[in-house]
Amino acid sequence: MENKEPLSPHIQIYKWHISSLVSISHRITGIINIIAITLICLWICIISLSENNYDAMNLFLRSFLGKFIILGFTWSFSFQILSELRHLIMDLGYGFQIKTSRITGLIVIFGSIILTVVLYLLGKSYI
Repeated sequence: MENKEPLSPHIQIYKWHISSLVSISHRITGIINIIAITLICLWICIISLSENNYDAMNLFLRSFLGKFIILGFTWSFSFQILSELRHLIMDLGYGFQIKTSRITGLIVIFGSIILTVVLYLLGKSYI
């Protein structure tokens, strides 16, 4: 006899909040950052072996895919840094009010995008 009751009814009635989005994104960007640091170390090892490897890696990083990866890693690191600062403030006992939590969550989300754009513009010497 099969039980037709849902296994996790809380999933069906759960309402998403900014804090939930930031928390899940924090975990995902943590994994992305581990991959990013590993790739950066591999790239350094590869380009240190020969000048041809440097030229090939430079060509790749100047391609659309390479630029997309660099921007993605930059956003991921930016998000992680801002989210860690938010968690540090909360560890000190501040920011648990619902309104404050929402505001700091939005600061993390939009701040990471703004920080990524600013870093891109700095890299291009536009600012």
